[in-house]
Amino acid sequence: MRRARTTFRVLPALCLVLALAGCNEQATTGGAGGGGGDSGGKITLGFSAWPGWFPWQVAADQGLFAKNGVDVEVKYFENYTDSLNALSTGNIDANSQTLNDTISSVAGGAKERIVLVNDNSTGNDQIIAQEGIASVADLKGKTVAAEEGTVDHYLLLLALQKAGLGPADVKFTPLATDAAAAAFVAGRVDAVGVFAPFTTTALERQGSKAIATSKDFPGAIPDHLVVNPSLIQDRPDDVQALVKTWFDTVDWIRTNRDQAIAIMAKRAGVSPTDYATYDAGTTIFTLENNLEAFTPGSTDAHLDYQGRKITDFLLQTKLIDTKPDLEGLLDDQFVKAIK
Repeated sequence: MRRARTTFRVLPALCLVLALAGCNEQATTGGAGGGGGDSGGKITLGFSAWPGWFPWQVAADQGLFAKNGVDVEVKYFENYTDSLNALSTGNIDANSQTLNDTISSVAGGAKERIVLVNDNSTGNDQIIAQEGIASVADLKGKTVAAEEGTVDHYLLLLALQKAGLGPADVKFTPLATDAAAAAFVAGRVDAVGVFAPFTTTALERQGSKAIATSKDFPGAIPDHLVVNPSLIQDRPDDVQALVKTWFDTVDWIRTNRDQAIAIMAKRAGVSPTDYATYDAGTTIFTLENNLEAFTPGSTDAHLDYQGRKITDFLLQTKLIDTKPDLEGLLDDQFVKAIK
């Protein structure tokens, strides 16, 4: 499961320690890992438990990478933080991660490029509260659990700000996402910030309901394919093949829905019925969606605008310490080349 979907502080020293110790990862296909953009051989693509990234499992199972002439090993990470560290230290070539997380990695010194938008979270990140708490304003003085520095910590801060509250107005309990969901179900905290599929677990608590979701903050949580710049420099044709495979996979899922849901539900560890409920909460991006997102603009639909907005918020809430240089972060050449 997607444990720690995002970590805002990726410290180079910590990354190095984790890289040397070995990441907690599980390969979903065979083959030696790549990393660093070496010419030839496999490209190692990391992903973790999020509905917008499970299509990569479909691509692997259906041989869609090979059809585009690229040799890819997909690595499934039980802990998303490990995938972030693996990319930032060059132990994998590409990773699926959020925009806010990528900005935080860059703020910590990582060199990364966004080449594709996988999806936008439109409800699958949620603040779920116990019976009797009807709104975010009602969280004042209550105990709220979430994984510190994760995307749902970010969602919590956004929701509190919108309700006229601040971090000091709640009793924040930092727990790993799976543990946070379990603590909420057990009645040890009043509310919890979680993402799908952990939302399914949290809502098992009788009377609980979502009082804020990513749907309330359009465009705030986009998810991406992020690569090492060296991969673009050394193997641009393979990066192009990765991006094309995404769109081929989206098309395959559209015409083979039941089979695709079965593949993704198995990877997620939930039933196909439960997995189908995640559809509305994750908007998978088409080519047209990507072209719009990469186009410079002044609304939340545009990544450059959203990137500046997220950066300001992360600095304001002290989730990052220094303003990152986002020049070159968004690389739209590959989506523009899709026919």
